[in-house]
Amino acid sequence: MMPLKSHIPFVPILFVLIMLFIFGCSTLPRDKEPQKVVRRMLVTAYDAGQKSTGWKRKYGCCLMPPVYAYGPNEGKRKIVGMTSSGAKAKKGTIAADIRRYPYGTKMHIPGYGWGTVEDTGSAITGDHIDVFFPDLDDAMTWGKKHLDVTIIKP
Repeated sequence: MMPLKSHIPFVPILFVLIMLFIFGCSTLPRDKEPQKVVRRMLVTAYDAGQKSTGWKRKYGCCLMPPVYAYGPNEGKRKIVGMTSSGAKAKKGTIAADIRRYPYGTKMHIPGYGWGTVEDTGSAITGDHIDVFFPDLDDAMTWGKKHLDVTIIKP
């Protein structure tokens, strides 16, 4: 009678188990920790009103729909309160230069809180951001500040 041979070699399995115990699963991809950067920025405020977002009533009549007052979309229909990313503007909406801070970038602004880049503006370039307030008085009270902003890019 022939001795039974094991079909699974014991030594290579033991070697693999020891290597996994020592090194862990270091070869498996891991989620990257988001990188936080603190940058000094000019922070201004805006609301959904005509003055802040550049719209007017067509032909100046209050019964006509709102249209863009200037820029590449001048005269085209404007949905008031809608950001350039398509999201509805609310507390926490930030307008930024999307070449530098793409849509979805999270920022913490001292005195305002956390927000997400969802909008742009013709005057918003470089390290200048605009934070949204639902009320014009709150936006005017905020004014213009130079602050250390924490940035987390998507």
